[in-house]
Amino acid sequence: MKKLKIADGIHLLTMNVEDILFEGIWELANGVTLNSYIVQGDKAAIIDGVIGWDGVPETLYRSLEEIGVEPQKIDYLVVNHMEPDHSGWISNFRKIKDDFTIICTDKAAKMVASFYGEDRIRIVKEGDTLDLGKGKVLSFHPLPNVHWPDTMFTYERETKTLFSCDMFGAFGRMGDHCFDDELSLDESDFFESEGIRYYSNVMTTFTSSLRKAIEKAKALEINIIAPGHGPVYRKNPQKIISDYTRFSQYAEGAGKNEVTILWGSMYGMTAKAVDHVESILQREGVKYNKLELPLQSDSEMVATVFKAAGIIIAAPTYEYKLFPPVAAALNEVGRKKITGKLAFRFGSYGWSGGAEKELNEIIERNKMKWDFIESVEFEGAPKQEDLRRVEAGVLALIEKMKEKVME
Repeated sequence: MKKLKIADGIHLLTMNVEDILFEGIWELANGVTLNSYIVQGDKAAIIDGVIGWDGVPETLYRSLEEIGVEPQKIDYLVVNHMEPDHSGWISNFRKIKDDFTIICTDKAAKMVASFYGEDRIRIVKEGDTLDLGKGKVLSFHPLPNVHWPDTMFTYERETKTLFSCDMFGAFGRMGDHCFDDELSLDESDFFESEGIRYYSNVMTTFTSSLRKAIEKAKALEINIIAPGHGPVYRKNPQKIISDYTRFSQYAEGAGKNEVTILWGSMYGMTAKAVDHVESILQREGVKYNKLELPLQSDSEMVATVFKAAGIIIAAPTYEYKLFPPVAAALNEVGRKKITGKLAFRFGSYGWSGGAEKELNEIIERNKMKWDFIESVEFEGAPKQEDLRRVEAGVLALIEKMKEKVME
């Protein structure tokens, strides 16, 4: 566990976690940080848990001593969000002190009771405050459905620090640098990419609620944004607000100036056309991501579709329907409410078609509202005429996706 001062009376406790499935679903190719915060006045409050604590009192005593916090002065546990990566330490904290008060929203209070059997709870509403003394005053701002109904911001008025919980977070492990002003250009690009993965995997279903949260953040005077995952923004907190605003547009059809190819091929017929498409994209100087299904993780697939302005679906007919790994991927994208994408589909069939029918059913059922260039299907291996039709579709996609680009 790393312990760092982020402002007078405020410390960050952070650790990297790897080799887990986030929410039991999402593969973490580059790990994730779990961040906790301690705010100290005359009394102290822990915000979002003591992550990485082994439950042994002496371990926590040592960590708190290193940052000058007396355990007996921790009277408040602020639970911004009830997922166990933020709240799972609560029961163990009773080994330190048994007369603390949990601060949370009404929705969280029900879960605190059902998850951990706790009943010493103060429920807060919009604008409620907690005075810790020595100028440290916390205010609370509920954020329903970001991404659970119980979530809230906590804001420290003196230092103008926003403890944003999952909002403004990112996947990715942190090395020696935990603050935005310390990050190299490569590290900054890394956390933007991991922010896209995080938003698309965890948050995008709730984009309308996230937009309300962005507006709530903009209404506060902010010097520091301290999220539950990823780096702390103290040099330019407006950057992550701007990034999240852009990500919310990616959820509704905008994207980077690149194409994502979702493809699968049983016997190499569709694959021949995919090879041709790659040569076209290279010739036209278009960046692309090529994901063979089912070999890619859902985390990578969802993130790569989410961020691209143009999508190419290359999949054959299988048993009168769309190639199952591609169908499953599109259903997952639909569940995540990634709407408005520009797309083009082609693929081979043998004795009968049917892939196009199921594709349309998936798009309609999930209310995805994707804009499709006319599809191309061919019997068996693609002939020269088939490849010319595929090329025409790709070029039409490249031209039309210019309207969708948002970097």
